[in-house]
Amino acid sequence: MSDGNAVLPWLVIRQDTNGNRYRVGRYATRTEAQEVADRLAGQGQEQLYVVERTAATRQSG
Repeated sequence: MSDGNAVLPWLVIRQDTNGNRYRVGRYATRTEAQEVADRLAGQGQEQLYVVERTAATRQSG
């Protein structure tokens, strides 16, 4: 089974102290993404983890 067509509109983004941003992962629900961000933030690092929704860019065809 392939999840290549899965819809994962929620991103967890890590922002470091220099303002660089990196995508940590993609998730199906905001709740799932927020749980991951909270868990990572709780590890005591000086990183900011935010949840963002991606823009709808998928085209049917």
